[in-house]
Amino acid sequence: MKLLLPLLLLFTTGSIRAQSVETFADSIRQQYRIPALGFAVISSDSVLVCHTTGVQRFNTSYTVKSDDRFHIGSNTKAITAFIAAQLVKEKKIQWNTTILSLFPELRWRTRYVYDTVTLANLLTFRGKLQGYTYNTPKPAFEDLHGNYAQQRMQLAADFLTQEPMKTNNGLTPSNVDYIVAGLMLEKASGKSYKELVNDLGKQLQIDFRFDYPNLKDTLQPWGHDADLRPLPPAESYKMNWLLAAGNINVRLDEYTRFIQLQLKGLKGKSNLLPQKTFEQLLFGMPVFSYGWFGNIDEVTGHHIATNEGNAGAFITKVQVIREADRAYVVFTNAATAETQEGIAVLLKELSLRYGR
Repeated sequence: MKLLLPLLLLFTTGSIRAQSVETFADSIRQQYRIPALGFAVISSDSVLVCHTTGVQRFNTSYTVKSDDRFHIGSNTKAITAFIAAQLVKEKKIQWNTTILSLFPELRWRTRYVYDTVTLANLLTFRGKLQGYTYNTPKPAFEDLHGNYAQQRMQLAADFLTQEPMKTNNGLTPSNVDYIVAGLMLEKASGKSYKELVNDLGKQLQIDFRFDYPNLKDTLQPWGHDADLRPLPPAESYKMNWLLAAGNINVRLDEYTRFIQLQLKGLKGKSNLLPQKTFEQLLFGMPVFSYGWFGNIDEVTGHHIATNEGNAGAFITKVQVIREADRAYVVFTNAATAETQEGIAVLLKELSLRYGR
């Protein structure tokens, strides 16, 4: 494992700064053994850079292409929250709509502590439901029945019988919050979650898809696990359960449209949602808003909305900086510790070159 600090010091030298950002990014990719790396720098009125480099599978010659797809994991949450905001605007659901008001049939087995949990609570990690990730062993596939939609409802019903999670910094971070929120959006709209995502994609001219990219096309990037082993195509029932929490894949150049929309909206330049709604989504709550973690840069005082997607094979990182009118996106197809280090170095350099 390489030491990060010496490398950070090295990358602040004038010779490195003289490199093109594309050359610099590829040097990071090679240094940290990241098979494929994509990155973009965005303002509200332009895409300053959007570039991919590397290979679709480690130790192969399958060059990554500009229109290749990457799994964005938990960055899906911001998309789910955005869809919720649109449905609120259309008066199909409200932020204070409770779980049981849409699913009264669950009343008989739901703990009373969840009676007042709302859509807004779920989307801001304040739903109190116990945690569940791609690595949680139970329930297993054989424990549930029916299609994936029916299984998600059974999974939600089961978690509503469990004791609430203890709060951490005011939050109860759980992917189950987003499973339940997704079910609520489906019930309120009369559409499946995939249909809702596709509707948003049509509005933004983005071809959102689901699962790891190589499941449907082996000539797309393969994800790599923590040991840098490429993962062959395989359907994951857990990712289908966690659909609204983290199972979208997308092209980098198209995803920049969704991120640029956030910057436009923060400036009041979007007709899809009011400016105050964009403020609510990205910065409306402390620590975690609607699909976005938030912090304040200690040096600049700027507000930063950020999230990371990592379903065990791809790591994607997104930052939206309100006052700087900048957003940074990094896509990779590996989930190693070195990948995390490389992303951190790249983001630091991008912020030095383009603003923070």
